[in-house]
Amino acid sequence: MFSKRPDRIRLEASSYCQLRCPSCPTAIGTIDAAVGRGFLSASDFEKLLEKNPFVREIELSNYGEILLNPQLPAILEAAHSRGVVMRADNGVNLNSASELVLDAIVRYGLRSMTCSVDGASNETYKQYRVRGSFDRVIANIRRLNELKAQYRSPYPIMTWQFIVFGHNEHELPVARGMAEDLGMGFRAKLSWDPDFSPVRDRRLVLQETGAASRADFLARSGTDYMSGICHQLWNAPQINWDGRVLGCCRNFWGEFGGNAFEDGVDAVTNSERMTYARAMLEGKQPAREDIPCTTCEIYHTRQRTGDWVRPPVAGALRMGKSIYRKLKLERLLALRFKEKRNT
Repeated sequence: MFSKRPDRIRLEASSYCQLRCPSCPTAIGTIDAAVGRGFLSASDFEKLLEKNPFVREIELSNYGEILLNPQLPAILEAAHSRGVVMRADNGVNLNSASELVLDAIVRYGLRSMTCSVDGASNETYKQYRVRGSFDRVIANIRRLNELKAQYRSPYPIMTWQFIVFGHNEHELPVARGMAEDLGMGFRAKLSWDPDFSPVRDRRLVLQETGAASRADFLARSGTDYMSGICHQLWNAPQINWDGRVLGCCRNFWGEFGGNAFEDGVDAVTNSERMTYARAMLEGKQPAREDIPCTTCEIYHTRQRTGDWVRPPVAGALRMGKSIYRKLKLERLLALRFKEKRNT
C-alpha cells in the first residue's frame, strides 16, 4: 500500500470557460456530469489550507478558465500569506482578465502560468479559440509584464503553449519569436483530436514536437502521449472545485469518493479506491468498474502495451526530473527578467 501526505495537489479554481473550442470537453458539456459548473470559494480554500498545512504547492487550472473566478484575488492572497506556491500550468486562455485579477497574479506571486495561444495572428487563433481574441490575449500578457516590472518580480513565469493544427502550423516560427520577445517560454503541443484541422506539414510538426500526431507518438515510443498524467495520483492528485476527488486532471467522468474540504487531503488521496487505482496503474490489480481509470483511454493503452506506471519511487524520481527542468526554466527566465530590468 502506498500512503503519503501529498505536499502538491491540483485544485480546480473554475470549471467555467467563456470560449467554445470545438474539441474541448468543457465547451461541449461532457464535463458536466462529474465535474459540474462552479468556482472554488475563498472560504473553502482557506479551510483546506488550515486543515492541511503540509500542502505547499497547488495547481489551480484544469477544465475551466481560472481568471473567471471572482474570488481569485482572495485565493491568491490567502496562499501568499501562508507561503504556498500557486501555479496555473494546465493553462489559461487570458481572454477575460480584469486589472484587479492581473494585479493580484503578480502582487501575490503566482509562480508560473501556461498561456494557451494557438496561433500568431487573430485570424488563425480564433479558428480554434472560438469567441477569443488574439490581440486581447497579447495585451493581457504585456500588461502582466508591466506589472512584473512595477512590482520588481519575475513572477509569474509564463509559457506560450501552442496546440498544433493544420490551420496554424505555418505560424509556429512566428509564435516562437513572439514568445521570446515577450519573455516567455514556448511549447508546441499535439492536438488530442485528430479529426479537427489535422496537420498538413508532417515534417515541420515532427521537427517541432517529435511526432506528427499523438498516434504517431504512440507508434514511435510505445507510450501514450499523455501517460505522465497517471503519475498525478501519486504526486499531485486532482481535487475538484467543490472538494470532490478526481485523481487526475484528465478525469471528467467519475470520482473517487470523499471530500477534501471536509475529510482532509490525506484521507481522500489515500482512500481505498485511490489506493486500488494506483495498483491498477502499476498493473498489479485488474480493472474495477468503480474506479474512474477503468474507462480512460490512457489506461486502455497501458493494458494493450503493458506500459505500466513504475513503482512510486521511480515515479517520484521522474517527477523530480520534471520539477528540476521546470525550476531550471524559472531561474533562467527570472535571470533574464533581472538583466532586462537593470538595462
